[in-house]
Amino acid sequence: MLNRQGRPSTAGEAGTTEHPTFTGNKALAQIEPLIFEFGRTDTTGVDLDEPEAFTPRLGGMERKDAIGLPGLSEPETMRHYVRLSQMNYGIDTGLFPLGSCTMKHNARLNERMARLPGFSDVHPLQPVSTVKGALELMNELARYLVTLTNMTTVALSPKAGAHGELCGMMAIKAAIEARGEGKTRNVVLVPDSAHGTNPATAALIGFVVKPVPARDDGWVHVDDVKKLLGPDVAAIMLTNPNTCGLFENQVSEIAKAIHDAGAYFYCDGANFNAIVGKAKPGDLGVDAMHINLHKTFSTPHGGGGPGSGPVVLSARLAPYAPVPFVTVKDGELTLVEHEEDAAETPFGRMTAFHGQMGMYVRALSYMLSHGSDGMKQASEDAVLNANYIRASLSDLFSQPFGDKPCMHEVLFDDTWLKDTGVTTLDFAKAMIDEGYHPMTMYFPLVVHGAMLIEPTESESKVSLDLFIATLRDLAFAAKNGDTARFTGAPYHAPCRRLDETRAARNPVLKWTPPAPIAEAAE
Repeated sequence: MLNRQGRPSTAGEAGTTEHPTFTGNKALAQIEPLIFEFGRTDTTGVDLDEPEAFTPRLGGMERKDAIGLPGLSEPETMRHYVRLSQMNYGIDTGLFPLGSCTMKHNARLNERMARLPGFSDVHPLQPVSTVKGALELMNELARYLVTLTNMTTVALSPKAGAHGELCGMMAIKAAIEARGEGKTRNVVLVPDSAHGTNPATAALIGFVVKPVPARDDGWVHVDDVKKLLGPDVAAIMLTNPNTCGLFENQVSEIAKAIHDAGAYFYCDGANFNAIVGKAKPGDLGVDAMHINLHKTFSTPHGGGGPGSGPVVLSARLAPYAPVPFVTVKDGELTLVEHEEDAAETPFGRMTAFHGQMGMYVRALSYMLSHGSDGMKQASEDAVLNANYIRASLSDLFSQPFGDKPCMHEVLFDDTWLKDTGVTTLDFAKAMIDEGYHPMTMYFPLVVHGAMLIEPTESESKVSLDLFIATLRDLAFAAKNGDTARFTGAPYHAPCRRLDETRAARNPVLKWTPPAPIAEAAE
């Protein structure tokens, strides 16, 4: 039997069933082809008048051939994208346990505030005199971030975590160069358990990266750091809480050792959600830390954007904060957009315009609606939920760093899967069949077969109990030899498991029409 795409209908396309269908659809579980597969390149759903004669100004770079995009009617376009959206998994669909990602609920109040006129339609090229409200909001957001971290200032312009890392490290580099040590202090220490962007960021701006070895307890030890310190060390990039789900218990000692050596302490703030209102990075000796507004303060990730990664800076680095930034001049808020207009010595500019206004509004709405006590409780609940999962699975899942309390995320490894024929990837794919997005897999790299779970504070006990019961059922199936449930999973997703290795090595970057399949004779 052929489906509407001219291909044989298979149960695997939209879930296992004993009753194949002509279309490939299974009731509301619909197969949605590429628009190239059903759209026509010789037509469009919009009537456009032929342009009047004109002289091209593209210097010979104008398109010579047809664009080749398929034309769809408005109903076809709407149905296509609605059907695709129904195949997505998001925090509004269910528990999203990605470790180190903080996929928390985005309160709709935040969305309403972000859509207020004057915020939603603000333009980066408007005269500063017309955006006083936006400047006031940015100034208030900065005040909250500085207060929560006990730092001196904040650069709001970075667009995401890695962009924030770059900002913090560029401030450190500017400070070192201002001391006349730019050519001698060129080493950055990065723990083995760090986010992969940390060493990449340091290397990008010319630093030499030296790893800090991981120990069996999951912590970075001050003795290991001291062995690597010298006059060539510019900074350490440390995540706290770390990617193993643990609070670095020697963080203050590490900061002191770093400062005594004349270096700076950069803290990766991706896991700030665990300590907001509980611990202030500035009190721990941190000199620079990025904060993911799109994680800690509920702004949605948005499929890779929009994001926002403000960087808080200590007094040692505050003079080097990049432009543009909000300041008070003659009793009024203003935007300093050029280095020559700054009273200090900014290292430069990170981005063309200041930042993502929608992210600022959502984050401040979250802060104002929670208050200091609410943000503290959110951190406590996030840690409580992660430890509830840890304790509820500790008899079945193996924990690489012992049965010690975790922070906002719990880390398991694949030791418990030994001799079952099931891998971490297999287990994650089976979770898709159960209606859950998989946890973070194979990260941190210091743990073999890592499974990193972060429930966030958004989840109720009821949702956690169902999630835990599901993972326990899968664990029992793996231990009891039901490998077929895992090795072929997912069975019920719109698309079956991909050969990821082959896809990476031989990517298909262009769609080509499939060979026509003749209809079977009666």
